[in-house]
Amino acid sequence: MIEATGLTKRYGARTAVDGMTFTVRPGTVTGFLGPNGAGKSTTMRMVVGLDRPTSGTVTVNGKHYARHRAPLGEVGALLDAKAVHSGRSARSHLLAQAATHGIGRRRVDEVVEMTGLAPVAGKRAGTFSLGMGQRLGIAAALLGDPQTLILDEPVNGLDPEGVLWVRHLLRGLAAEGRTVFLSSHLMTEMALTADHLIVVGRGRVIADAPVSEIVARAQTTAVQVRTPSAAQLAAVLTRDPGVVVASVAHDVLEVTGSTPPAVAAVAAAAGLVLHGLAPVETSLEDAYMQLTADAVEYRSAPSHAAAGGRR
Repeated sequence: MIEATGLTKRYGARTAVDGMTFTVRPGTVTGFLGPNGAGKSTTMRMVVGLDRPTSGTVTVNGKHYARHRAPLGEVGALLDAKAVHSGRSARSHLLAQAATHGIGRRRVDEVVEMTGLAPVAGKRAGTFSLGMGQRLGIAAALLGDPQTLILDEPVNGLDPEGVLWVRHLLRGLAAEGRTVFLSSHLMTEMALTADHLIVVGRGRVIADAPVSEIVARAQTTAVQVRTPSAAQLAAVLTRDPGVVVASVAHDVLEVTGSTPPAVAAVAAAAGLVLHGLAPVETSLEDAYMQLTADAVEYRSAPSHAAAGGRR
């Protein structure tokens, strides 16, 4: 379990983490989401003692990380897959870490096999692709068979097989009663992997709830309609001032402020044919964008190509 209370980190005049309070519970995959600069990486670093809080506290399995006699057996962390001596082989890197905790060679062999590193275990880590580097980082996190895992962007650079493997691995570990704390910008993967979400923005917690609840809060009454009479239907629907119609394609409309039965009734009364009618499902990405709309610090400018080509 990870427990943060009033966790704050300042760098001079800048506040990176601003009074965060949350609990990451065992038996659950908890996703940690937020825009760039929201304080996610700083928070994870404070959990494992790499940064000291300006104020507040954070404990792992009931203790501050530095007070655990054998930290690798309590917490496995992947915060930077590149934090490896590039001249060492994957196996040598893991053996060196294992030696600090009296972990035997057999466990090193187990995590090498578990993470698919066996074919490259004797190669220098500096020659690894991004995906293989991620696998090595995950192997190191699993080395002490910890009760708590903290992983920052673990599927970055992995191929589809690797992404699926990580998903099953994390859900399996949570099913064993372990605590899994996962940060990622891949919303589709987070929706498939996480049970609970902590969403942060500008250093503060802005949502802390199950995935299903966060998505449900963002549900809108939108309907997608396919019809050969899109323009005529749009004109009829917008006679109601509470209805907004947007054109998605030449024969597809997205209607907000109405329901499928109501749209069907309006079309029937006007003698217009419908080829498709369905409610629009809200995705985790939609919910996340709504939650963080006012918390994005770094916004991209429209590209010249999108605005009409090069100058």
